[in-house]
Amino acid sequence: MEAIVFRSPAPVTTVDACAALGLSRAGVYRRRTSLAQPPTERQPRPASHRALTATERQVVLDRLREPRFADLPPAEVYATLLDEGIYHCSIRSMYRILDAHNEVRERRDQLRHPVYAKPELLAEAPNTVWSWDITKLMGPAKWTYFYLYVIIDIFSRRVVGWCVADAESAVLFKELFEDTLVKHQVPPGQLTLHADRGSPMKAKATAQLLADLGVTKSHSRPQTSNDNPFSESHFKTLKYQPRFPKRFGCIEDAREFCRGFFTWYNQEHHHVGLGLMTPDQVHYGQADDIHAARQRTLNSAFQANPERFVNKPPAPPVKPTAVWINPPQQKAEPASLN
Repeated sequence: MEAIVFRSPAPVTTVDACAALGLSRAGVYRRRTSLAQPPTERQPRPASHRALTATERQVVLDRLREPRFADLPPAEVYATLLDEGIYHCSIRSMYRILDAHNEVRERRDQLRHPVYAKPELLAEAPNTVWSWDITKLMGPAKWTYFYLYVIIDIFSRRVVGWCVADAESAVLFKELFEDTLVKHQVPPGQLTLHADRGSPMKAKATAQLLADLGVTKSHSRPQTSNDNPFSESHFKTLKYQPRFPKRFGCIEDAREFCRGFFTWYNQEHHHVGLGLMTPDQVHYGQADDIHAARQRTLNSAFQANPERFVNKPPAPPVKPTAVWINPPQQKAEPASLN
């Protein structure tokens, strides 16, 4: 049997590399020489003897700033001056002079999208930050929908208010929100309500309602679903339920399904983001007792069979203490010079 000999590939030469990348060998060699020199020995590139003088550059800049040329690109200025028997420099040189003074830009006013601030919301207790949204539920026929309004507490993930209606409307939300505030006895000045930028969310009626009730409003950035993650995640949990129908026969069918789903979600669903507690347990202040009881159960299991826990004694999932929408980015600390 013939032995297989593995040979290392031949080294890539500078000629081959430059040919493959389309680079000039002279430029590569020149760059290597420049980098090989100590920084103190590198000399700035001398100006070409063909370059415009400082006085000539200022003349060109003044010419470009004339009122008749203020709204014209350099090519138009160049052509106009040529027709008048005047030549200062090339079109490219005009661009270089303008760029040196930060004037290579659109001079006319342009319609620009406003810069929206990223919402950064912190909830450390129930009834401090709520999120709300509307989702469509398919009706009995094509192009017929029912609209599900849901208000969720982001700290406990509890659905604190909901309704199913025939339309999206700020008036319908007003009634739902006022009833929910009364039900949970939220005092003015404590609550922040977060939503996306749908029509009912941005309506003047909604803004006036929140101002009258002492509720701080917050909105997601346009086309940024991650700014409203808790409502989006909740709708996915709803619509991926095995019993969720493709279509509802009537609005009462939709209400009946949602009534059963929200009861299960609040009272029985062990939420991963809550340390596997239910929303009701966290919302109504039972998290500490449940966490302590789980720890006692795990301590008993550890005492009975310590060899089964190799790394460390078991501990229950961490209970929630704070929930963020877009936590602030941690700035890197400068490296120490010592």
